[in-house]
Amino acid sequence: MSATIDANILVYASNQGDPVHLQAFQLVQRLAAGPDLLYLFWPVVLGYLRIVSHPAILPKPLTAREATANAEGLLRRPHVRAPGEADGFWDLFRATSRDQARGNDVPDAHLVTLMRQHGVRRIYSRDSGLRRYPDIEVVDPFAPPPSIGRRGRGSRS
Repeated sequence: MSATIDANILVYASNQGDPVHLQAFQLVQRLAAGPDLLYLFWPVVLGYLRIVSHPAILPKPLTAREATANAEGLLRRPHVRAPGEADGFWDLFRATSRDQARGNDVPDAHLVTLMRQHGVRRIYSRDSGLRRYPDIEVVDPFAPPPSIGRRGRGSRS
């Protein structure tokens, strides 16, 4: 099944000082290796470039050249696609956002609209705001697995 990743995952994969760096890096490499397609939508790529090169956001930002080289390295992989808005985008964006997106909700609605246009249902992200879109699957790759079948002490069944 094809998937996409949010900019926050790419940032963690680049930021060696982040506690989830190794997990994020391995996830990105695994997804980019295929066999399924990995969609990197342009708002994600550009958001990644903005964040990892910004000295007010990261303690050790990448140079513009380093950040661009990282993005290009992924974009050149055979199982990675970087599509943009297709015909009908605006109408689908309005339907996706229900004309309610404002502020920080706008980029989420943009990304979900691109996912819908290109048939991508799964996104790896820590952005819980994406969960408000019921037809996509948001996977937080760093969340602890849900405890199934555990019972507290003294429970009866």
